[in-house]
Amino acid sequence: MHGNIGFGNAVSGKLKYRDVGCGQIGEKDVGKEISLCGWVFRNRDHGGLIFIDLRDRTGVAQLVFNPDVDAATHDQAHHLKVESVIAVRGEIRKRPVGTENPAIPTGMVEVYVKSLSILNRADPLPFSIEDNSEVSESLRLRYRYLDLRRPEMLSNLVTRHRVCKTTRDYLDGAGFLEIETPILTKSTPEGARDYLVPSRTNPGGFFALPQSPQLFKQILMVAGMDRYFQITKCFRDEDLRADRQPEFTQIDLEMSFVGADDVIKLVEGLLNRMFKEISGLDVETPFPRLTYRESMERFGNDKPDMRFGLELKDMAEEARMSTFKVFLDALDAGGRVKAILGKNMAAYSRRETDLLTQEVQAMGAKGLAWIKVKDGFESTITKFFPEEALRKMAEKLDAQPGDMMLFIADREAVVHDVLSRLRLELGKKSGLIGNEDKFLWVTDFPLLEWNEEEERFQAMHHPFTSPVDENLEYVLNGDFSDRAAVSSLRARAYDIVLNGSEIGGGSLRIHNPQVQRRVFQLIGISEKEARERFGFLLDALRYGAPPHGGLALGLDRIVMIMTGSDSIRDVIAFPKTQKAACLLTNAPSAVDTKQLRELYLKLTLPEEQGEPEE
Repeated sequence: MHGNIGFGNAVSGKLKYRDVGCGQIGEKDVGKEISLCGWVFRNRDHGGLIFIDLRDRTGVAQLVFNPDVDAATHDQAHHLKVESVIAVRGEIRKRPVGTENPAIPTGMVEVYVKSLSILNRADPLPFSIEDNSEVSESLRLRYRYLDLRRPEMLSNLVTRHRVCKTTRDYLDGAGFLEIETPILTKSTPEGARDYLVPSRTNPGGFFALPQSPQLFKQILMVAGMDRYFQITKCFRDEDLRADRQPEFTQIDLEMSFVGADDVIKLVEGLLNRMFKEISGLDVETPFPRLTYRESMERFGNDKPDMRFGLELKDMAEEARMSTFKVFLDALDAGGRVKAILGKNMAAYSRRETDLLTQEVQAMGAKGLAWIKVKDGFESTITKFFPEEALRKMAEKLDAQPGDMMLFIADREAVVHDVLSRLRLELGKKSGLIGNEDKFLWVTDFPLLEWNEEEERFQAMHHPFTSPVDENLEYVLNGDFSDRAAVSSLRARAYDIVLNGSEIGGGSLRIHNPQVQRRVFQLIGISEKEARERFGFLLDALRYGAPPHGGLALGLDRIVMIMTGSDSIRDVIAFPKTQKAACLLTNAPSAVDTKQLRELYLKLTLPEEQGEPEE
């Protein structure tokens, strides 16, 4: 059967499978005889004529098998199973009037088949390739090669390809060099866990897979490369969720002799080009900016969704006018009292408000206070508030009759976290989230944050982020025992947010070795430890390091948003599950004892292990 492939067509002595892709034929080709190859997408027997939709990456072509043209070929087609691979040759004809399908590019024509070769027969499928078929994710990931045949998944990967191409074209035009950095590198734990790789040739030594190319791209700036980028894999051994994977892809870039505005302007230009060429959207620049503090106060987090309102409002002044002990105790303990608007929620029953209270308690709050706005104010707590306080709270929230005011009183971190999450829930439930993409820069982050578990400061972004100029003197000469002063230090950092998702982050870097040493001290890294872990960077900074800065965009997240996918797993060809497992290959898996011996490793496993989760 394989000897018939190509139908006698030869190109430079080689057999030719096809002339064009299935999705590339049209009315301009009527009357031509062509060869096509692909997968049987649908097979329909109309009592004499057999229609097969043949699919490849370019699209779908309708094949017609007529027993009057070739009875043997018609009989073969009758028995073809979906997803079998075939090659055909036939004549392109216009479809009869009334049978056209303008919804697809090839919908005005069909191919009358004269010859058919079956290249590979498909077994019955574990699930349908149709886009609208409901299939469990575990089954899709196990048979990923089938899942990727679905038009939706193919479209996602095409979009991903186009994002990469647009990025390369844009940055090349802006004077950037694409430079690869090592995948096997030094373990420098400060944040997420490293993935470690034992070295056979250096017994007892380990490489780490890079969490980012951070140190190498800084060294490239010291080396005078001036503008670097790469589309690179990064690895973090951390707990996963819908927008995280153990291996993910960054659009990574770094620039010399720049300020934050230079980096921001360049990235805005890249995103503008990306969305215009791929999604057809004119993204308005410059993007709005919020400081970290303003973002936390208004939205409760540093990646706010700007497509709707429901902003958090401080109610400390009004709480002080009341005798409501819950609010007063929270304020006296140094906490906060804040509220958001529950639009059209005054009709909630007691059972519904109790369920809402349980939701916020599950988020970490002690409870939820509420006041319904009707002709007056209704709640079990209104008796503790003078009328003036109730009116002021309603004015702050722009609460109208039919709305409900929702309050959290607790430590600031709890108040912001719970209300920011509740805000998103209410935005979705109330249908307030618009369809227009909203970009935002968040700037002026704290340089450090306090780690309660380890009782020390740690870098909010990473320890190579430069303090703002007005903090440099304190970093070089200040008293690090003053916790309040250290907490007030700010970073020259900036995050880019799209529709409530952080799609990238960056900063200006430390280029002065003395400043870098002092920042290490701030986060509890001794001089000896700094030499062991980052000595190569400290040495490089001593030899003429230019001011530099950059940013990394999350390619997976950008494509996820562009395609309207619910998870980055739908825009990665071969993703891992939330347990960091590959169901296609059954990785991670056990390895041969010989391999372990070669790496000088001996495993100590838990005594009891459950069955691995799919």
